[in-house]
Amino acid sequence: MSQTVYRIGVIGAGVMGERMMNAIRTHEAFRIAAISDVSAERAQEAARLSGDVPWYTDYRELLAAEELDAVYLAVPPKFHHAIALDVLAHKKHFLCEKPLANSLAEAEEMLQAAKAAGVVHAMNFPTYYQAIFPELQRRLKELGTIRRIDILTHFHQWPRPWQQTPWLSGREQGGFIREVLPHFTHLTYALFGDLEVIRSEVDYPADPQACETGVSAFLRLADGTPVTINGLAGIAHEEYLDYRIYGTEGTISLQNWTNLYTGGDNERTSRVEIPLVDRLANLLDEFARAMEGKEARLVTFETGVKVQKVLEALLSNE
Repeated sequence: MSQTVYRIGVIGAGVMGERMMNAIRTHEAFRIAAISDVSAERAQEAARLSGDVPWYTDYRELLAAEELDAVYLAVPPKFHHAIALDVLAHKKHFLCEKPLANSLAEAEEMLQAAKAAGVVHAMNFPTYYQAIFPELQRRLKELGTIRRIDILTHFHQWPRPWQQTPWLSGREQGGFIREVLPHFTHLTYALFGDLEVIRSEVDYPADPQACETGVSAFLRLADGTPVTINGLAGIAHEEYLDYRIYGTEGTISLQNWTNLYTGGDNERTSRVEIPLVDRLANLLDEFARAMEGKEARLVTFETGVKVQKVLEALLSNE
């Protein structure tokens, strides 16, 4: 890793960005140079934790006043588009939380702006930077012909207890389709390529402002392999997530993000021990490599647009 230390500005100091800011604070290639949040209290506290750096309540003042190499964006999705265009107009390298935007049109405009700016653009999809991803890739060849992929996302409560942020419960930009399914959509793209929604049914409560309570969808890979989505919230069941790949010779199941189970023909699946790695440090390593002009393993805005296309199709029966 280069000894260069890049100055990064943070826009959004709420719950979604806390883990990333902690990772940036301890990473040898980056230094938080300034922070902006609409809440002065949050901005000031995050700035204190980052070494008493300058803080702002208007991100435009941050962009105008600070010498930055890159910007990390962690605000609710409906604000990504406008802020991103301003960041990219300043030609700053850009790390964005998912989903990329709040609509496909916004995502596509962000991608074009990033290309025009000629900067590094990347997104935070944690599973891609865990040791579990290369293990999944390696074991695919053991499955024979892939018959189907099932994605199950069940939540006792939404938003989850540790995610009590009002926008996550709203229909405009919240819900588990926008918050959780991008992870599994990206995982599918990364493992298998393009993905198309064939049909989708979304359940909503009576409150017209509230987000979805369920989704049942059927998708296909480019080679015709079926993919199903079964999502529910507000059920008498503990939170449970399962990304399961069925093959003619074996099955793989990724459960609750970090637990991998595999099994052969007519076998019960058993857990595979996977070493824990610092996924955020890995992402920042790759981001720094790209900023140095080196080849890097990043989820770029191109893939973010593909994920956005799936999200929009899943929600199209609104």
